Amino acid sequence: GDAPTALVKVAISSVSCENALANLRTELSHWDFDEVRNEAIDKWNDQLSCISIDTKDERAKKVFYTAMYHAFIAPTLYCDANGDFRGHDDKVYTNNTWKNYSTFSLWDTYRTLHPLFTIIKPQYVSDLVNSMLSIYDQQEKLPIWPLIGGETDQMPGYSAVPIIADAYLKGFTGFDADRAYRYMVASSVYEKQNGVPYVLEKGYIPCDKVREATSIAMEYAADDWGIALMAKKMGKTEDYQNYLKRGKYYTQYFDKDINFIRPKMNDGSWRTPYDPIQSIHSVGDFCEGNGWHYTFFVPQHPEGLIELMGGDAPFISKLDSLFLVEGELGENASPDISGLIGMYAHGNEPSHHVIYLYNKVGQPWKTQKYVAQVLHDLYLNAPDGICGNEDCGQMSAWFVFSAMGFYPVDPISGQYEIGSPLFPEVKMHVGNGKTFMVLAPEVSAENIYIQSVKLNGQPYDKSYITHEQIMSGATLEFVMGSQPGPIWYTNE
Repeated sequence: GDAPTALVKVAISSVSCENALANLRTELSHWDFDEVRNEAIDKWNDQLSCISIDTKDERAKKVFYTAMYHAFIAPTLYCDANGDFRGHDDKVYTNNTWKNYSTFSLWDTYRTLHPLFTIIKPQYVSDLVNSMLSIYDQQEKLPIWPLIGGETDQMPGYSAVPIIADAYLKGFTGFDADRAYRYMVASSVYEKQNGVPYVLEKGYIPCDKVREATSIAMEYAADDWGIALMAKKMGKTEDYQNYLKRGKYYTQYFDKDINFIRPKMNDGSWRTPYDPIQSIHSVGDFCEGNGWHYTFFVPQHPEGLIELMGGDAPFISKLDSLFLVEGELGENASPDISGLIGMYAHGNEPSHHVIYLYNKVGQPWKTQKYVAQVLHDLYLNAPDGICGNEDCGQMSAWFVFSAMGFYPVDPISGQYEIGSPLFPEVKMHVGNGKTFMVLAPEVSAENIYIQSVKLNGQPYDKSYITHEQIMSGATLEFVMGSQPGPIWYTNE
């Protein structure tokens, strides 16, 4: 006869054995294995059904839905069936009015994953923000990189700040905005936070005082831009001016003689010698990158960076070089620098907005060319199909947005720069029974260039679409061709 089968089920809790047992009884009261499996399939199909695509390209379809699957793995629910959880301070939090989450890979995910959630998973957004605000109560600062209920303090920036600002600016109301704003400001002046005292005192972080100083400071500037925009909407004029100034601190690192972002010493002089290709992992001037990568790291204010470089022509020349330059990264280089096109590193986050910067200088066909190259060549239907660390869904969120034909260069602006769509038809369910559609009937591996754009049947004249346009259930139509088309937009 058949060998006897042992059935085992396990439940966990961060709080107590009693809660673990209660979780088990609430979430898995029965012993039917097939039912569990079918329930999982139904849950995932439900999750993934928020975007439907029509394409004959099976490879791209598999990559797209694998990317969406990855996008929903983190953050993770970190509370019991009754809502209890154990905080970073080892205290148990009960009677919570929100669902608590952890595993926020914020330095990665603030760029694209969280903006994606604001469109396709709006019901999560306030819970995620409330979880971050609760972490502030537990540790005196907003989370940096909390992993399953504890702070790792990994990565530069206080990257919860732009996520909270973005949620507020997009009109989410399921959290206390005044409390959120207080916590954002407090985190930005928190003396124990890496490099913050230097920001307050000097306006820059000296590279001979703090490891990865330049990356940390460039991230703080991008984050502070979020505080500025939130202050403006709240009518806090003085704060707005102060944080706008801090959001422009990237200018402190720009060496006009060489047109590169360059580490600055405590005495105010430039780091010398300086090789922008050199990368030294974890103890160098840059985090998981080099001077080439961070020279373009101004997602919050590309216009200012273009101006610093001397205008459109020098900027275009520099950006062209990024995709062509070859060089030895050095023996201590960060292994995270991967997925290279020239020195553009798609396998890591600081590069993720850079392809779209050609839109800002009137050369959208280059954005289209490189977006299509990355979509086709650097995401494969294979176990090693991603050219870098997934980082809790950020690599995949880039694919999801870009395959639909647009991308949030500045993740707190509510604007998405237009790139090059991958599919003839995309339907995104955006709530209230509305569907945002992207149509590109002639698109193919050859037809990657936009010839013209229409929004709701009318010729469209901007290089970006807005969050409001998407959420209203608009239709975006592209006519595609195999050669660069005329430029359809006027640059503001």
